Amino acid sequence: MLVELSVVLRARIWLTCLPPLFLYFYAPGTFTGDVATTGRAVLKEFPPSKLVIASRESRLAMWQSEYVRDRLAALYPQCSITILGMTTRGDQILDRTLSKVGGKGLFVKELEVAMEEGRADFAVHCLKDMPMELPPGYAMAAILEREDARDAFVSNDYATLDALPAGAVVGTSSLRRQALIAARFPQLVIKPLRGNLDTRLGKLDRGEYAAIILAAAGLKRLGLAQRIRAFIDPEQSLPAPGQGALAIEILSHREDLQRALAPLNHPESALTAAAERTLSRTFGGSCQIPLAAFATIAGDRMHMRALVATPDGKQIASAQASGPADAPEALGRQVADLLQAQGAEAILAACKADAAESE
Repeated sequence: MLVELSVVLRARIWLTCLPPLFLYFYAPGTFTGDVATTGRAVLKEFPPSKLVIASRESRLAMWQSEYVRDRLAALYPQCSITILGMTTRGDQILDRTLSKVGGKGLFVKELEVAMEEGRADFAVHCLKDMPMELPPGYAMAAILEREDARDAFVSNDYATLDALPAGAVVGTSSLRRQALIAARFPQLVIKPLRGNLDTRLGKLDRGEYAAIILAAAGLKRLGLAQRIRAFIDPEQSLPAPGQGALAIEILSHREDLQRALAPLNHPESALTAAAERTLSRTFGGSCQIPLAAFATIAGDRMHMRALVATPDGKQIASAQASGPADAPEALGRQVADLLQAQGAEAILAACKADAAESE
């Protein structure tokens, strides 16, 4: 909670549009490293002269890291920035769903070890793939501007979910999507879909599925928007917490990185992510729970919708509320309370029982 509060506080600060030069000239102790006068640990150089980014090796993950690299290169042209690619356990286990093999942490552990060992300075993640509770000693330094948060319908033969015939096989890696599809289209067969984006598209093209559901953001980032047959509006498929946003993870003591990365933080995206992740954290933030949360900001107000469901889509609790945009955690807790009043606890118990039976 404290880790993500720091991101929100930075978002509020950057709403005043403070330029990086303020930090360069006025951040006390940045150049002196005088712990006695600053009360903080000695900082490394600012602006940095060298940075190493830890990244998964999938094409989408590398695109994301290259995007961050290019943003930083524009800010700090004197800085040498390289990418350390690696394969995570989540990339290696493809025959089982995430909910059965350890959840979202499978995609970040190796990257965190690289930071701990000093082989990398920070890691770039899809925010929706990050655990709701970061390990001690790690922090989110920035949340970048959110891309399209919608789910995308991808098929070589059908235009929409409504067009699929009874018995058609739909692939998805998400219990959330599975529940929402099952609730609307009980006549369809939903099967797990693992692997990186190119692997999933390859399975579709080989005829293993009539259609697959993917995050629109990833397809757009890789220039594959033409594969999208239809966008699924949030009214029909409410996004996962943080879907479409990128996050940068650092060791929490690296104040030099917090300052260097601060210009990449997008205030509105950080605030909406804080609301969504607060709600998810309330319910355990597990891959075993079909949970959706999506917040938007208009002016100084934030509106959030959320739901929890059983994997078969037969039980769904949904809620929504609005509040001040600068109090995202309070809104997240409010909507969580409304879900509880709609029977969320019984749904969560059913999800846990289902997960235990399938192990």
